[in-house]
Amino acid sequence: MLAATTKRALKLRSPKPLFRFQGCLISQSRDPRQKRHLATQVESHIPASVDDKALITLFDNPKSGFRASSFSVTGLFGHPNLTHPRALISLAEATVVRAQQLTDRIVRSRESRDELFKVVKNLDRLSDMLCGVIDLAEMVRNAHPDRLWVEAAHQAYETLCEFMNVLNTHVGLYEVLETVLSDPSIVKTLSPEAYETAQIFWRDFKKSAIDLPPAQRQKFVSLSSDILVLGRQFLDAANSPRPPASIRPSDLAGLKDKGMGVRLQLQAQFTQRDLLVYPGSMQAQMIMRSAPKEEPRRRVYIAANSSTPEQIGTLETLLRKRAELARLVGRDSFAHMTLDDKMAKTPDNVNNFLDALMNHTRPFARRALKTLGERKQAHHGFSTPPIVQAWDRDFYCPPEPPAPPIALPPLTLGTVFMGLSRLFRHLYGISLRPADSAPGEVWHTDVQKLEVVDDDKGIIGWIYADLFARRGKASGAAHYTVRCSRRTDDDDEVGDGIMRGLEMKIRESQEFEAVKRHRLPNQDGVYQLPLVVLLCEFPRPTAMKGATVLEWHEVVTLFHEMGHAMHSMIGRTEYQNVAGTRCATDFVELPSILMEHFLASPAVLSLFDADDSSAQRQIGNHHSDPCHSIDTYSQILLASIDQVYHSTAVLDSSFNSTAELGILHDSRGLIPYVPGTSFQTQFGHLFGYGATYYSYLFDRAIASRVWHQIFKQNPLDRRTGEKYKSEVLAFGGGKDPWMMVSALLDDPSLKAGNEETMRQVGQWRIEDQVGQSGRH
Repeated sequence: MLAATTKRALKLRSPKPLFRFQGCLISQSRDPRQKRHLATQVESHIPASVDDKALITLFDNPKSGFRASSFSVTGLFGHPNLTHPRALISLAEATVVRAQQLTDRIVRSRESRDELFKVVKNLDRLSDMLCGVIDLAEMVRNAHPDRLWVEAAHQAYETLCEFMNVLNTHVGLYEVLETVLSDPSIVKTLSPEAYETAQIFWRDFKKSAIDLPPAQRQKFVSLSSDILVLGRQFLDAANSPRPPASIRPSDLAGLKDKGMGVRLQLQAQFTQRDLLVYPGSMQAQMIMRSAPKEEPRRRVYIAANSSTPEQIGTLETLLRKRAELARLVGRDSFAHMTLDDKMAKTPDNVNNFLDALMNHTRPFARRALKTLGERKQAHHGFSTPPIVQAWDRDFYCPPEPPAPPIALPPLTLGTVFMGLSRLFRHLYGISLRPADSAPGEVWHTDVQKLEVVDDDKGIIGWIYADLFARRGKASGAAHYTVRCSRRTDDDDEVGDGIMRGLEMKIRESQEFEAVKRHRLPNQDGVYQLPLVVLLCEFPRPTAMKGATVLEWHEVVTLFHEMGHAMHSMIGRTEYQNVAGTRCATDFVELPSILMEHFLASPAVLSLFDADDSSAQRQIGNHHSDPCHSIDTYSQILLASIDQVYHSTAVLDSSFNSTAELGILHDSRGLIPYVPGTSFQTQFGHLFGYGATYYSYLFDRAIASRVWHQIFKQNPLDRRTGEKYKSEVLAFGGGKDPWMMVSALLDDPSLKAGNEETMRQVGQWRIEDQVGQSGRH
């Protein structure tokens, strides 16, 4: 459960105060050479005669698909200057120069009342100016195969992060924003979206020690930097190999795996010595699944969940510094500080949700654990059911590959993309079309470019799909927003002025942004259009094996990530700080998890048939897998320990993260804690999702509710899709999520978003929880 959830998680940036690492920018250049970019009409899509089968060709037979254009050469994502690694570093430096220029202008805004009316727009532009390069650098350092590009991306990222940390505690910017928000005549001119953007900036300033004396603000910056460094160290350690387990040859007798198991036994017999089995290896996975003796499974489990004192020390130092940061700005704990602008609002509300969900899930999980105990009893011939241990889970819950609810032919990658495009056309009047990419535009030959096309508006964004596994590429699946929505024709760059001697740097940044501007058919204004990257690690198609055929869990993963992508495309706001997935952490997974539910519908799965001719038959209820509820309960415990680790407890001199984990498992868990283990050092979400790990469970509960009440009966209905699009997706983060969910479910009681509401959501059924039929 954790691994799958981790792989499907939306990629989050690290420190996220005022100028948040989520966005993309655009700034209107006045350079005459750039005018042709400023209002480019987006009409370069594939001809209308090209149908869904083009997607099958693109992904299943890439060599005959839409390949790079031979008529032009460009840089990454169509930016002419980004043709070599040094250009990315130069762009970061130019962005700092131009951002400083805009910062100075905002600080001087109180000298002119006209300028005060532009402050919110200029703050959003400043944020986007920085995020547009930071997000691009973040993607490059996770996906680019060239070490020099990765190193350049690291340098660009760090350069802009340092500058952003300074802006987060910039008193002059805060005072100007205070002036704007305290002037009713200015506030009434702000649209709801603009006002929400202003409030986001104001709240983030407050979180950044802005009201404190200079020495304490400097302390805030120092702690923020320490937390970033410690977080990287923690993640590196979490992903590092664990020491091997020593397995005696005699313990390998009777392995259920007749392939690798036989090879291990022969190896042990030949060497006449204990085998060293590394956690995470195929050998370790095989032992956990198929070794009938407990001892080898116990040894592998303990090895896989061990930590060095240094790893534990890194995590606990990180937690303490987060707590110190929160105390510095007057909050009780890091959780209190973090949850202010989330749907949950307070740690108490999170615990209300988790307690309700735990109480609701516990009977299912206990029933499942009883099943495992009976299996263990029968296996060993015990007279009474034995205790189920942590290393028993994989052995007594043999993996049964997830299967679709109806019989389907093998699903190739291209077929699934065709089905996605057809689904989006039904729901939103939006489809996916293959697009040419110029030489230099993409970072690897695997990358395929898709246009996202609205029936009425034309192209509304682009998806770059980097879907095949390769050495050096980040593992798992992720959605990166490299560029997000922002209206640009009302920018006022002329007012930024000129910094003498730095004209070339300013122009470099302006040229980077000019490429992003587009005028949509049938719509006023010039916009920066969303551009996202999907990273997956599917097998590459080959001449011998043919097209990539996806396992069912891989189809689910792709639907999940495309849920994020469509949120980015449809949440096309005028302010980048609330565009698409720039919303509360405990709301951002709702659209992606909801997309998974569509795979439960035979009507949706019929869209995978290119010829609309296959006779599909309904399959009966899925086999009830008892481990679903055990895994859900385990995830609730992880969300609970996340709250403990970000509470006031970490400031106690006796705080021990391992002891706290053991106490939680022994007091509220179902399977006993294993002494000597310390899984918390591998719980990577403690950094990126600190105090908000409950978000996965929370959004799963809401997504299940939305699916059953809104979509299940007719998942291809355009009216339903338009309602969801207009009530939820279109707002991005520009509207209170509780208001959006309340309107979608037609339940006014949800608007309160209070303690009782959180408890109510905790009582909703999570879709993959074991019930009468195994799947609901």
